[in-house]
Amino acid sequence: MFGFKYDTENKWHRLGRLLLIMAASLLTFVYVWWILAIIINTPAIPTPDLVWAAMIKLFNEGDIQTGLSMWDHMAASLKRFLGGFALAFGVAVPLGLLIGYSRFLDEFSRPVLEFLKPIAPIAWAPVFIFATTLTIGPILVVFVGIFFPLLYNTIFGVKKIEPSLTDAAKTLGAKERQVFYKVMLPCTTPYIMNGMRIGFGIGWMCIVAAEMIAPLGGGLGYFISLQSTLSNWPYVFVGLGVISVLGILTTGLVDYAYRLMAKRMGIE
Repeated sequence: MFGFKYDTENKWHRLGRLLLIMAASLLTFVYVWWILAIIINTPAIPTPDLVWAAMIKLFNEGDIQTGLSMWDHMAASLKRFLGGFALAFGVAVPLGLLIGYSRFLDEFSRPVLEFLKPIAPIAWAPVFIFATTLTIGPILVVFVGIFFPLLYNTIFGVKKIEPSLTDAAKTLGAKERQVFYKVMLPCTTPYIMNGMRIGFGIGWMCIVAAEMIAPLGGGLGYFISLQSTLSNWPYVFVGLGVISVLGILTTGLVDYAYRLMAKRMGIE
């Protein structure tokens, strides 16, 4: 009983300390931003109060140029981002498991992967957008951005599996398919999740760049590009802030999903 009370108090103490540190960090950031905006004295760096007022207006009324609210731009970007992620996950994870498991596939695919990997995902934006459509193109750009981190982390995870685990499963009568799903997939889950976290960060950079080229239906990248050409710098900063928040939230969801999965599978 006393141990439970102690643990609970410890938990709330850590949470309170974390919240205080986060609040102090954010307040310091805003303070430094405000000071720099005053010192530099350029419209391109608005003060936090101007950005806050712009944010309230954008979420409530939207911008007159596009007739869309910030909610609409967020929804458009999220739809493309999630579409690209779903496509990358559906291709990269099974392919990574196969390549990591098969020496032949690893050797066969390595030259092609090594040739494509150095190409920045954003460089594919004009190709995909003009080769497909303004709707599908941005999704494919996000797909490329998330694909390689997810693929390579999955391959690495498979190769880190102790051979004794697969040997023990086969000794107990498990077939290749059962080894694949019962041993390889659970053991590579932490690496897959890490690939998702890295890929999500790259994916948000990709969607913003793609939307600057393909503005159909709005989106955060299109919004930032449009407002910067109009010198509406408080609006630009609102767009930047929204991208940051969405990136944090999506990465946080990955971490939360991993903790639930780890608890269910008994993964440390």
